Amino acid sequence: VPFVNVQLNSVSPTRKTLVVSLEVADVDAEYQAVVADFVRQARLPGFRPGKAPAAMVQKRYGKEIADEFKNKLVAKAYRSALEKEKLAVLNVVNVAEGEIAPGKPAEVTVTVDVRPEISVPDTGDLVVELDPTEPTEAEIDQMVEALRADRADFKTAERPAQKGDYVKLAYEGRLEGKPIADLVPGQQLYGKVPQTWEEVEGAQGGHLPGLGKHLAGVKAGDRKSVPISFPPDFAAAPALAGRNAEYDVEIQEVRERVLPALDAAFFQAHEVADLAALREQIRGNLRRQKEMANQSAQRRQVTDALAKKVEFPVPESLIDAETQGVLRQFIEENMRRGVPAEQFEKDKKELFAGARQAAERRVKLQLLLAKIAEEQKLEVTEADLDQQIYREATRSGKRPEAYARDLAKNRQQLRALQESIIFDKAVDFLVSKAKVQQKQPAAS
Repeated sequence: VPFVNVQLNSVSPTRKTLVVSLEVADVDAEYQAVVADFVRQARLPGFRPGKAPAAMVQKRYGKEIADEFKNKLVAKAYRSALEKEKLAVLNVVNVAEGEIAPGKPAEVTVTVDVRPEISVPDTGDLVVELDPTEPTEAEIDQMVEALRADRADFKTAERPAQKGDYVKLAYEGRLEGKPIADLVPGQQLYGKVPQTWEEVEGAQGGHLPGLGKHLAGVKAGDRKSVPISFPPDFAAAPALAGRNAEYDVEIQEVRERVLPALDAAFFQAHEVADLAALREQIRGNLRRQKEMANQSAQRRQVTDALAKKVEFPVPESLIDAETQGVLRQFIEENMRRGVPAEQFEKDKKELFAGARQAAERRVKLQLLLAKIAEEQKLEVTEADLDQQIYREATRSGKRPEAYARDLAKNRQQLRALQESIIFDKAVDFLVSKAKVQQKQPAAS
């Protein structure tokens, strides 16, 4: 029989405590049931299975009985409280119990985070703005030149470097007079490099921000001191972020880029007959890229717009768990890029604040999408799951059968996969309802 003496207290809109009071009779009944279980299973010398006296079994298995009794009583108290209060629990935050012993009343307090009340606003007035998908002639020209640049020759230039040339150079950096190589050990790329190539005034820029802008006019054998300002958000080497350094640069060689002619050999290399066919191929590729970019933009815009339209309290325990996940992912990615562990310790306050903000946005969106999925009765089918397993297996380099076997053993991972499918379906629903506005093509 469930315990019915439950008091529900509200700590916040999403956090509740359930205080379950158990009378002596309830406590004793549970204790006797646990002892009876142990008697049935006990194997004591001189007694047939299940026939040993209860007092002897209690003496022999006292600690095990006490632990099992406590666990079962707490679990039953929690189930009874949920049955009575009908809460949509997302997380059990804490379980606290006073003394639990036969012959005495008991009290169990369970703190839970519950699903917030979410009122989904009208999804029909969401608007997405999409870029034109038809490539311009200027974009095609640019791609033709990029293809030529991919097959360019680089010939030694016996003249000062000009924009678009490549310079072979060595450099060594100092920060406030001290060698950067000593300040950021393990990241020699920013300290001392005996040989590297840099494009003169290149659009992309190299490893050192703005170095290419200082290279116009240099010749082989030149030496110069170059000021480099690292941006405040320089994630590749956080120790240098927002700081001004000096680099001693030695020019070793200047090479000019010689583009190939648009001739039969060039067209053959791209498996087309002529320039018109090449431009048509590029047009199709660019159109597909733009269509894919629009699909991503649609999904991002509808979820951002919907999240702005609705406010509700987000459960703390979900934010805490998601924050840890965001932090872990960030640290793993940056450690792979060579950022030293002590840098994270130094920046931990800012890192945590940023991760928590991102986590709160993510959890809010997940709760909102789950609510939409529930209202629209969206479900995960066998085909959905098979398709997602195939995609995930391909991404992780496993065979789908092996991935599915691993998944069957990991209920948490399976639940996460099902959740991601449901969220995707909810976003698809929003996209299907949104009004589409086409942006005007940029004037060329």
